[in-house]
Amino acid sequence: MYTYKIHLHKESEGAFTVTVPALPGCITQGDDIDGAIAMAKGGIELYIEELKDRGEPVPDDSNTLEYSINLATA
Repeated sequence: MYTYKIHLHKESEGAFTVTVPALPGCITQGDDIDGAIAMAKGGIELYIEELKDRGEPVPDDSNTLEYSINLATA
């Protein structure tokens, strides 16, 4: 089992772009959040399959913590 953090960015037309920081170049889109997450799962599975076929190590985020920091400017 692998764990991945994904970043969803809302585009001006309303769709969501998804990136997977642990998997460089793993980027996809969905019309809404649920669709974007589903596309990300499929993209991650294909990415992992390709890494395994090449005999490369499969990174994951199971030991990565993520925080959001909000800063107020004066």
